[in-house]
Amino acid sequence: MWLFKTNSSWAPFFARIVLGIIFFAHGSQKVLGWFGGGGWQGTIQFFEQSLGIPPALTAIVMLVEFLGGIAIILGFITRLASLGIILVMLGAIYKVHLAHGFFLNFACAPDRGHGIEYNLALIGLSLSLLIWGGGKLSVDQLLGGKDQ
Repeated sequence: MWLFKTNSSWAPFFARIVLGIIFFAHGSQKVLGWFGGGGWQGTIQFFEQSLGIPPALTAIVMLVEFLGGIAIILGFITRLASLGIILVMLGAIYKVHLAHGFFLNFACAPDRGHGIEYNLALIGLSLSLLIWGGGKLSVDQLLGGKDQ
């Protein structure tokens, strides 16, 4: 099945581990309250009150980040999980980061948020996995074999 076909190189493996760890960590903040996050209820309240995002959509975003991060680390449904991450990052750019320009707020100025550069980097990693698949040492490779 095309969903599990994957490139047999090491490049997707390394992209997968980096992207998966990032989204597992951010998803864990939102879903479990780990790493100083708000947890399930806190995140839903924050997204609704601060960003005007309905709870059902917030729950989807949280699950895409958390479960998508795990799936990407394992290399399971890598293409689908990467597509979910891309959509979440496009939403984050539109709803939060675009108003703050391109650059991250390295000075941590209290009157300014982060721009879109980090989101673009994550979209780039996700696009590479959407194209390549999970690569070496992935569940996708076990289930679907090599694409090239």
